[in-house]
Amino acid sequence: MEFARLLFPDFSLIATGYLICRYTALDRPVWEQVESLVYYVLFPVLLFQSIVRAPLDLDAASGLIAAGLLLGLSGIAMAYAVPHVPLLGSQIDRREHAAAAQVAFRFNSFIGLALAERLAGPQGLQLIAVLIGVCVPLFNVGAVWPMARHAQTGFIAALVRNPLIVATAAALSANLLGLSVPAWLEPTVNRIGGSSLPLGLMAAGAGMQFGTLMQSRALTVSVLTIRHALLPLVAATLVMLLRLDASQAAVLLAFSALPTASSCYVLASRMGYNGSYVAGLVTLSTLLGVASLTFALGVLR
Repeated sequence: MEFARLLFPDFSLIATGYLICRYTALDRPVWEQVESLVYYVLFPVLLFQSIVRAPLDLDAASGLIAAGLLLGLSGIAMAYAVPHVPLLGSQIDRREHAAAAQVAFRFNSFIGLALAERLAGPQGLQLIAVLIGVCVPLFNVGAVWPMARHAQTGFIAALVRNPLIVATAAALSANLLGLSVPAWLEPTVNRIGGSSLPLGLMAAGAGMQFGTLMQSRALTVSVLTIRHALLPLVAATLVMLLRLDASQAAVLLAFSALPTASSCYVLASRMGYNGSYVAGLVTLSTLLGVASLTFALGVLR
């Protein structure tokens, strides 16, 4: 029930966007402009501030960093392998897979930050900040690569033009150099970044079409199984192999079971893919997060 309460705000915002788009004058053309604002301005500011807010202690968290990177690489590898699985691959549209693969390994950092604080207090926030700092660049590259490759656009050019990757790289550089947002500017930056979550989730709801999920059932089941069942099992294995302490283990397990990132929809849509399908996956992932977090923290932990 605790995880259901934690996830309810995200799901309710997605539902609100869906209802507003379908039953008011604020239809798709309005939300397309909102998507652009979120993608090019609001999400990059949020990512930058989330990463530079707390100094990264790379030495103290080396085991957790290794576990996070191995977990991320496992998720990316499994997501990329889906079209090549015998029997399953023939049922999957490669273009749909290029956009949906990111759902299998990306994560909702807002829910992660809130949950880490409940699990381990201020130390939990520092640990999840480390995971966000080292994994977001890897995951964003993993998300862009199949879409750029399938669209036959330059991968490096796609990365350079991607505002989420640019913001993450700039934030990591600033963090490691000891730079931070000036105190007088923090309230403005926090407000700009904070607005990205509700608008991004509502835009995902506005673009949602559940019929597309039924047309790509094999792909839907595959990416959500990786996200909500296989990655928690990988995380539990890494906890044992790397002998993480109790706080690090709890944060890693929670991290492995989080719902996928709401920005998956924005990225897919802005790169010219089927955003409505990815929005449906984001919605289902948010619902499944209750079960996967209970499994990871209540059973595997």
